[in-house]
Amino acid sequence: MAATPIAVITGASSGIGAATARQLAAAGYRVVLTARRKDRIEALEAELTEAGHQATAYALDVTDRAAVDEFATAFRSLAVLVNNAGGALGADPVATGDPADWRQMYETNVIGTLNVTQALLPALTESGDGTIVILSSTAGHSTYEGGGGYVAAKHGEHVLAETLRLEIVGTPVRVIEVAPGMVKTEEFATTRFRGDTEKAAKVYAGVDAPLSADDVADTITWAVTRPSHVNIDLLVVRPRAQASNSKVHRTL
Repeated sequence: MAATPIAVITGASSGIGAATARQLAAAGYRVVLTARRKDRIEALEAELTEAGHQATAYALDVTDRAAVDEFATAFRSLAVLVNNAGGALGADPVATGDPADWRQMYETNVIGTLNVTQALLPALTESGDGTIVILSSTAGHSTYEGGGGYVAAKHGEHVLAETLRLEIVGTPVRVIEVAPGMVKTEEFATTRFRGDTEKAAKVYAGVDAPLSADDVADTITWAVTRPSHVNIDLLVVRPRAQASNSKVHRTL
């Protein structure tokens, strides 16, 4: 009997990461849930196990390279890596943006993705059929006012994915970039605005059906489960109400 394929999901404590873990588990993967919040991923592990799936929680900060390298020693072979950990801080213009916010976004979105990808690439290659998913954003493809720091970080992730694909072509590892537009999750905008729920709610005000975490997870799972010879280089997914980062239809 063939071993159950393993999928590692970073940032699995909530939102898109948690939804992706649920959908990949349902698709037959043993999911390894990583995030800094141990209680959240342990609760998800229990939920998935109770549902009859295979899941393991592992507390991990993707910006801590020593911890990432230690984590990677657990895997000789790995089928899927979903680089989901990331996020946005603030919406200040470039002229007044906080360099600390820019640095933190770059460390989490870009260096975190680099750390985990480098550490697990040997195991993904060893599997003979590995897949790396990098969850970027439409912010990685066009800019918008007040988004400079996040846009810069997501452009960095996009370039990482594009360059890696060029460099490892010919190996048995695919590189998939999924770039969501407006996604309404329980934490993204609230974290961006440092707990200001009123300001966070205005992001989605009047928008008819923004994407959900499940919508994006469904997209990721579809891309991952294509036949091995099929690579979804880049998949941009937006709600129907959003035409671009700066053009959103609102019924206000």
